[in-house]
Order: sequence, then C-alpha cells, then structure tokens
Amino acid sequence: MGFSEAQEELVLRSWKAMKPDSESIALSFFLRIFEIAPAAKPMFPFLRDAGEDAPLESHPKLKAHAVTVFVMACESATQLRKTGDVKVREATLRRLGATHVRAGVADAHFEVVKTALLDTIEGAVPEMWTPEMKAAWEEAYDQLAAAIKEEMKLAASA
Repeated sequence: MGFSEAQEELVLRSWKAMKPDSESIALSFFLRIFEIAPAAKPMFPFLRDAGEDAPLESHPKLKAHAVTVFVMACESATQLRKTGDVKVREATLRRLGATHVRAGVADAHFEVVKTALLDTIEGAVPEMWTPEMKAAWEEAYDQLAAAIKEEMKLAASA
C-alpha cells in the first residue's frame, strides 16, 4: 500500500502540532514503550546503569534518545509521499539495523513500539485523532519498520 496525499496531510498536520512539544512527547513515547514492555529496558545499554529506583523520566540519556527516535520517525513519516520511500540517511539506516540486531530486537518489539507510538500521538493531539489519522501513522510506521528490518537482515548476514 502506498502513502496517499490525504495520509500525508494528516501526518504533516499532526506533526506540526506536536513539534513544539516534541521533547516531552518523545519521552512519553518511550515511557509508554516501557509501560507496555518493561522487559525492554535492558535492551538499552544506557539504562543498564540506572538503578531500579531511578525515575526513567529524569534519565538524561533516555530523554536524548527518545527525542532522536521520535523526531526521526515523525520526520520520516512526513516525507514518505514526496520521496516514495523511507527518508532516513542510508548510513543512519545501516546503523539502526546493526544496533537493533545487537540489541536482539525481534518483530514483536516493533509491534510494541508501533502501539506506543500510536498511543502517544493520540494522547498528544486527541482533538485531531481519527481512524484515518491512525491509519496514516500506521502506514508511515510500517514503512519505517520494514526499512529497519531490511537493514537488520543485512547486518545479521554480514
């Protein structure tokens, strides 16, 4: 399935609304991932040194990582139709593939992230959230996840 003009407009509009608060939304996104899948925390090396009682929301490396990931996913989504493909620098995509392989990321993890992303966007722009917007973000995420999975296959076979 392609990414339609209507889907692009929904993603662009919602990203524009979220962008000014992207740092706190990004952190909410990662906190949602860990709420859904607490066992995912050890997959992030920078969290291994955090004590059990340390609040994740104040972890500086988590905040930085969350913003990087969230902004990359949203920016990639806004450019899907224009480029016809996931727009992430090839070197970044290769690095993402290798990093995900080393962390032991599996297909089920991508589904957790997708759920967390959709929940986060819905919570960030509830007045805009519709079944059509959800479908647009699902399509955008699925295309990004497919590109990362492809790089993971290449990294695993290297």
